[in-house]
Amino acid sequence: MILDRLTTPEVDTALSRRNFLSVGAALGGGLLIGVGFGAAPSTADAAGATSAVAAPWAPNAFVRIAPDGQVTVVMGFIEMGQGTYTSIPMLIAEELEIDLAGVRLEHAPPSDKLYGNPLLGFQVTGGSTTIRGAYEPMRRAGATARTVLVQAAAQRWRVEPASCRAVRGEVVHTASGRRLKYGALVADAAKLPVPEKVELKPQADFKLIGTSARRLDTPAKVNGTAMYGIDARVPGMKVATLKQSPVFGGRVRSVDDVAALKVRGVRQVVRLDDCVAVVADHMGAAKKGLAALVVEWDDGANAKVSTESIVQSMAQASQKQGAVVRKEGDNAKAMAGAAQRLEAVYEVPFLIHAAMEPLNCTVHVRKDSCEVWVGTQVLTRAQAAAAAVTGLPVEKVTVHNHLLGGGFGRRLEVDSVTRAVQIAQKVDGPVKVIWTREEDTQHDMYRPYFYDRVSAGLDAQGKPVAWSHRITGSSILKRWLPPAYNNNFDPETIDGAEKPPYALPNILVDYVNHEPPVPTAFWRGVGPTHNVFVVESFIDELAAAAKTDPVAFRTALLAQNPRALGVLKLAAEKAGWGQPLPAGQGRGVSLQFAFGTFMALVVDAEVTKSGDVNVKRVVCALDSGVIVNPDTVQAQVQSGVIFGISGALWGKATVKDGRIEQSNFHDVRVVRMNETPLIETHIVASKEAPGGMGEPGTSGLAPALTNAIFAATGKRVRKLPIDPELLKTA
Repeated sequence: MILDRLTTPEVDTALSRRNFLSVGAALGGGLLIGVGFGAAPSTADAAGATSAVAAPWAPNAFVRIAPDGQVTVVMGFIEMGQGTYTSIPMLIAEELEIDLAGVRLEHAPPSDKLYGNPLLGFQVTGGSTTIRGAYEPMRRAGATARTVLVQAAAQRWRVEPASCRAVRGEVVHTASGRRLKYGALVADAAKLPVPEKVELKPQADFKLIGTSARRLDTPAKVNGTAMYGIDARVPGMKVATLKQSPVFGGRVRSVDDVAALKVRGVRQVVRLDDCVAVVADHMGAAKKGLAALVVEWDDGANAKVSTESIVQSMAQASQKQGAVVRKEGDNAKAMAGAAQRLEAVYEVPFLIHAAMEPLNCTVHVRKDSCEVWVGTQVLTRAQAAAAAVTGLPVEKVTVHNHLLGGGFGRRLEVDSVTRAVQIAQKVDGPVKVIWTREEDTQHDMYRPYFYDRVSAGLDAQGKPVAWSHRITGSSILKRWLPPAYNNNFDPETIDGAEKPPYALPNILVDYVNHEPPVPTAFWRGVGPTHNVFVVESFIDELAAAAKTDPVAFRTALLAQNPRALGVLKLAAEKAGWGQPLPAGQGRGVSLQFAFGTFMALVVDAEVTKSGDVNVKRVVCALDSGVIVNPDTVQAQVQSGVIFGISGALWGKATVKDGRIEQSNFHDVRVVRMNETPLIETHIVASKEAPGGMGEPGTSGLAPALTNAIFAATGKRVRKLPIDPELLKTA
């Protein structure tokens, strides 16, 4: 695989916004199939003439076929370990009838118009939306290329296109056996009109989709040629590292840089309102210089903020009636008449992203332009951020995207790009700004703290007659995408709570927006990571109150949800639900419908006398519609489960005196290899539309684990991370 920066035809930004498909001659006389979301691109022929051709659908990437037959897929989505750079080419290669191994990949440039995520409307990779958004558009891109190539061959042979077929990068005339490679046809194909409709292959004819394909990005990652943002190298580049106000909202009061400037290799100290950076020849010198700085800070209004004060404020806010998210039936009346009434408070902490690649961004600011090298989930937002700082028109900002060494939602933010450009403005020449692990941890944008009140009523037979769920916490979308915040709530914050998979009568779900002074952002699993924990834990509480087996209790509520029931039964069967476990061990279950995927998890966990929890086995059953690459699905389940275990057992960011207390992996604990449980994944064959797979494993893990702890100890965990002190028996 070759993974390069993209060179594309110029885009006519004056064109009106509409869906498009273009066929024309690409660089070097090759065939270009352009698919995107929004405005039409220009299409250049071999002589350089341009024309725009519109089509009635909204794909989101470019396919380029060179005269030598090389197929290049320009990736509008970004690869951060989830397998996108294999699954997207699989969709195109399936319809284009080419071998996946021969596909060449390039990062896309910033363009919402050309590379916008069809589900979200702009260029973004996140929310487990990649395959959901790309499945049909990318197949249509491949099918369109195939159709045009077949037409070109048929025209040359003077036969009907229906008498020809595409096979392994060639067009074959069935009757005569004549064949032409794609590369030999691209010049002719570029002159043909775009077909308004193309025929997609039926699932029964799939050769690639549904098979376990080898990752295209693996060789480069193994041999060291893969380029992450932190690997960017620019001639004349300096390296900088930074120290930002340790207190949220604090400012620089004074800086003594005399000692720092004496460090060998240190070239410059940059002072901003709330940050100081040391610019040097290399990272070692920059870190030494930073350590030698004497900075006095004005801590500002948040100097006394603590986790305790934040939670106290949140608990008070949760007493208020929230914005109604869902209301069906008469909850108050049903509760009053219930045979049993239960209520509980659940809390989940601020969480740190802790991606292996710390934040970094390389920038070269010139008088009339700005160039940025970065790994980001939001390329056009990164471009806009650089333009905002420099005051340059956005078209004067060039952004080169790279592979991401972990995203988990952190690289949906562009604060690190803004900071790097601010520093680069004061540096003569290019500078790479690298955050230390401590800076990355203590100036993260954290998964919000949530404080949830839930209550329910059961009838005399132990069946739910009322359900109430009040969510209190911050809304990320209120800041990140304001139009999505309507009626005082947003769809992400309530995801997993608004529509549990169960038939729950007299349901009331509301939301209290409460913004702490701690900056919050998306974290792997987003809304469901918090809401599925609350819902599935409380469902288990109801099962216990009804003296009913947890799986049987759920099963009785799923008569109208066959896909959810199917994964629940499959997970229970494969996990050996009901079979005895050794003393000190318990088995717990969770069920969810999130990111378009139905998933059930069963966890076997051991609780020691000292309160330590060991996850022994995790069994996952999922129905995610059509599966593109089963191997990637299994990898994402494993990754999500491990991420979820780390979060449930140890994940937290705590605040004291306005500062985050954690700083590095010694107190940002993650699962180690020897602690990883056996993880089994069972996939339900389905013809439904594809669901997302990057996050459900994380969002379903915590409740299955805490339910297993209850089964083992009889102790209910309502606050994460799990506190061993509460589980001690010795």
